[in-house]
This record gives sequence, structure tokens and C-alpha cells, in this order.
Amino acid sequence: MKILIACEESQAVTIQFRKLGHEAFSCDLLHCSGGQPKWHIQDDVLKVIEREKWDMMIAFPPCTDLAVSGARHFKRKIKDGSQQNSIEFFMKIVNAPIEKIAIENPIGIMSNIYRNPDQIIQPWQFGDNAQKSTCLWLKNLSLLKYTNIVDKGKFYEFTTKKGELKRMPLWYYKALQDAKSPEERRTLRSKTFNGIAEAMANQWSKNQFLQLSLF
Repeated sequence: MKILIACEESQAVTIQFRKLGHEAFSCDLLHCSGGQPKWHIQDDVLKVIEREKWDMMIAFPPCTDLAVSGARHFKRKIKDGSQQNSIEFFMKIVNAPIEKIAIENPIGIMSNIYRNPDQIIQPWQFGDNAQKSTCLWLKNLSLLKYTNIVDKGKFYEFTTKKGELKRMPLWYYKALQDAKSPEERRTLRSKTFNGIAEAMANQWSKNQFLQLSLF
């Protein structure tokens, strides 16, 4: 199959589909960091969808303006138009003329603006000791079956300036600490865990339509 992995610079999913012999390409405005530039299209994904025919698309549209984790900034994002731009981009991905589509995003406002996701998954259901709620909206693709349920991983606990006790997944805390810029922080926290990437490639390559959702 010819597969477009939209808004992916890490190439985590692209590489897994390539291992199975598919003609998969990552696409992003950024350079790829997965080490396979020959499998990367650095361009506007909407233009790529217009000019080429694809059998499947797995998309990771930017979630900065959509995720509920950033709700404290929504007022500003609504005012400056950034949230509306992100909503419109998400819906253009939804309505792309491609037979099989999966869209990934964290828990956010698209569940109300568009519809509820078909599935919410966690990395620990696919062999990675980490927690990260991940929504999937599916078109002509089956729900992902869990492959290896493991421990949810460690958490980092801290006290805010207001004296509130908070906790976050340790992998996420480390990502925030390692990031050298806001852009790098967004990239690190939006990573696709390897177990989920493998499950997407292995299960969606089989063309088993256990569920048909109409976008």
C-alpha cells in the first residue's frame, strides 16, 4: 500500500510500515529526525494529499491549540485565531479523499467540535511503560487490539507555586526538562511510542475492517 504518515517528523510509524514492505512516507514542514530522509516529504501535507493518490493516511495533526492540557491558554488562542486554524486543519484531514484514515490526537476539544473518538489508547497497553491518553478517529480501519499490557510507568510528583500537589508521567517530565525550546518541547511530548507504532503497522496492514466509521 501507498501510505502517508501526515505531520510526522519522527518517522516512528513510517519506519514500521516500511519494515512490512509498504511504500510509506512521513510528511511534515520540519526536517525528519528518524534518520530516513528518503522516506520523508518536507512539505504542506494538504498539498501532498492534493497532488498524489494514497491508499491510507495516518495523521498526527498539531494538538497545541486543541488539547485540554492547554485549556488555560484557550482564551488567547481563540482571540488570535490559532485555535480556529487548528480546527480547520484537523477537519481538512478528516475530509481528505483517502479510503483509509486514522487521526491521532490527545484528549481535546475535537471530541465536541467533531465527534467522539473511536478509541482511546495508552502506551502501556502496547508494551511501553508510560501513560499518555491517545484518541483515534478511524475511517475504514479496525480498532487497535492491545498487544502487551504492562505497568503504567513511574510518575513525577511536585508541588506548584500555589502549594498544590501535582503528578505527571515521568517520561513527560523528562521531555520537558530535556527540551531546549518551546518547539522542541512540543516535538518531544507528541512522540509516538514504539509499541503503538508497531501495532498500527501490523494490524492495519491486514485490511481487517472490524469497524467502519463514517467521517
